Amino acid sequence: MTVSVNIDHVTKEYRIYRNNKERLKDALLPFNKNKTFYALNDLSLTAYEGDVVGLVGINGSGKSTLSNMIGGSLSPTHGKIERNGDVSVIAINAGLNAQLTGMENIEFKMLCMGFTRKEIKRLTPEVVEFSELGEFIYQPVKKYSSGMRAKLGFSINITTNPDILVIDEALSVGDQTFAQKCLDKIYEYKAQGKTIFFVSHNMKQVREFCTKIAWIEGGKLKQYGELEDVLPEYESFLKGFKKRSKKEQKAFRKKLDSSRFEVK
Repeated sequence: MTVSVNIDHVTKEYRIYRNNKERLKDALLPFNKNKTFYALNDLSLTAYEGDVVGLVGINGSGKSTLSNMIGGSLSPTHGKIERNGDVSVIAINAGLNAQLTGMENIEFKMLCMGFTRKEIKRLTPEVVEFSELGEFIYQPVKKYSSGMRAKLGFSINITTNPDILVIDEALSVGDQTFAQKCLDKIYEYKAQGKTIFFVSHNMKQVREFCTKIAWIEGGKLKQYGELEDVLPEYESFLKGFKKRSKKEQKAFRKKLDSSRFEVK
């Protein structure tokens, strides 16, 4: 099997400041200690060509941080990520400029992705047709609903035919007809043996679509493996978590969050 994405002991840290004084001290004093938040902590996993990896976990677990790092928009503080092929990230608003029209965003985003103007001219009609935005394609994105933005972002990324596709909650908004159209296109990519990372809270979609599951909890990889091995464990946890009172859920999240902070 050919390795598509290798994530090797990746950590993503953020220094936390309460005010500008703390920020200034950290910049000027080499050994100044301050709070550090671990968005991801020593996470490792390997995905092969044809793997469809569901990234699951409760809100704030680090799924989107990981998807952005796989896509290349975030860099690890420690560790490394190796990608064999072109990567495209599909997320609501990802790479869209609210001041530009939909049509201008197609050109802008595809230029950022490394396409030539000749390639953009050839692909634009396909993007416009897939988006189903009609005349709204000529309106500023700031006037779009969240569903319309998702349609535009998805259409741009799905048309570029990447080797590695990262989908972060992009199917959670918009109408169901378009969502099914997007899923059909993703299934085409799955059939072609492309590597796909799928971030979603929709367990039905995860169960039907994914071959492997990466369960992330508190910035750490709790479990990674085949769908039939990991998903039942996560769904059992989720069922128990939802049965807890709001106070108990809050306490659980607080405990997880406190474990992600360190003074250094």
